[in-house]
Amino acid sequence: MVRIQKRLLIPLLGATLLTATGTTTWALEFHGRSSTQYLWFNSVFNGKKQAEFAQLLSFALTDIDKEKKFSVHGYGRISQDVMNGDGFDGRLFYFYADYRDLFDKIDIRAGRQFVNYAAGSALVDGGMVDLKNVGPIAFSVMGGRNVLYGIDRELTRAGDTVFGAAATLVGYPATDAEISYFLKQDSNGVARETIGAMFRQYLFGGLKLYGNLRFSTASETFEEVLGGVKYFVNENLVVTGEWFQSYPTFDYTSIYSIFAVDRYQEGSFRADYTINDMFAIRGAYKRQDFGEMTVGDVFEAGLKVRPIPNLMIDLAYDRRQGYAGSLDGVTLDVQYDHTPNLQLAGGMAYDVYIKDRMTNRTTSQSYWLGTRYKLDKNMSFDLRVQDNVDVWKFKHDWSGRVAFNYDF
Repeated sequence: MVRIQKRLLIPLLGATLLTATGTTTWALEFHGRSSTQYLWFNSVFNGKKQAEFAQLLSFALTDIDKEKKFSVHGYGRISQDVMNGDGFDGRLFYFYADYRDLFDKIDIRAGRQFVNYAAGSALVDGGMVDLKNVGPIAFSVMGGRNVLYGIDRELTRAGDTVFGAAATLVGYPATDAEISYFLKQDSNGVARETIGAMFRQYLFGGLKLYGNLRFSTASETFEEVLGGVKYFVNENLVVTGEWFQSYPTFDYTSIYSIFAVDRYQEGSFRADYTINDMFAIRGAYKRQDFGEMTVGDVFEAGLKVRPIPNLMIDLAYDRRQGYAGSLDGVTLDVQYDHTPNLQLAGGMAYDVYIKDRMTNRTTSQSYWLGTRYKLDKNMSFDLRVQDNVDVWKFKHDWSGRVAFNYDF
């Protein structure tokens, strides 16, 4: 974290000017992370080897005003291909100004920001206003340009906009609830209109009930429904039961909206048990329903072992059978804290699967190694190398990343 004393005129990224008069001073805080990376991988389109340099920067500028209500936040990435001539690419994930507690009731956020309501989410070039401290319900409204990114460029076109509003229950520590509205438009008009709701309730100190749903007003169907129960039996045992339903829908203006789709449903049960400081086990079962009498069953089991305080071994097995073939898979993850400044890690995944009765049994494997070294409290070095072996696409798909991180 960097603390900068400012007097009189403060330029804020060339956009905001604040003035302090007389002898009054205050501390402007600028903190975040810079990550300089070199990455190599195989293109998913043509299998060619690719490599690029990338620079990521996230930051927060706070304590700009005396009351510490105003702040600016940003996160972006630039990259340069160094192998296939794909050139330079840049993405701004968010960059917004945030002013809180106006009249002790209003929060205002303006700029590129990610907005997430139960009814929908979007990356927006626009504004968001929250009204609070007016009773048990807080209100939110947002709107602006809908920012859409493809694999290699921004896809936003003229007329791409979003609007949303939400009402949230506040002041009840054991209860969370929201109802919201989301509207998406493009050059052809209304593309998507949904209503959403979210609910969480804590009971008896160890029981959590939760649910989410999203309803499309055009197709008059529930796009997603989730209901769950989590029970903390004691400090060592947690059991979870969930039911999930998804019905794929497309933008009203998309050609894909005319195609028929099937509803997907899933019921699951999971238990996590910590035996002691050395051993923890977990198990889960899922029943998958893809529609028209096509179902699948998934069984999962896991064991986490910490034989010594600075070594963790996580072993998992999963088996799937039913629709779309069968699968048996094993994953292994190992993490070792050699010193407080040096961490080593590695792992593998091995899958055996049969797509249908007409195909033979095939396998795929994944192997990876990684390390993190802290040069000091603000600087660290990361390395990760992975090899994927898949008979369908790559015999050896090598990828990796080297990163130098600086926290300020």
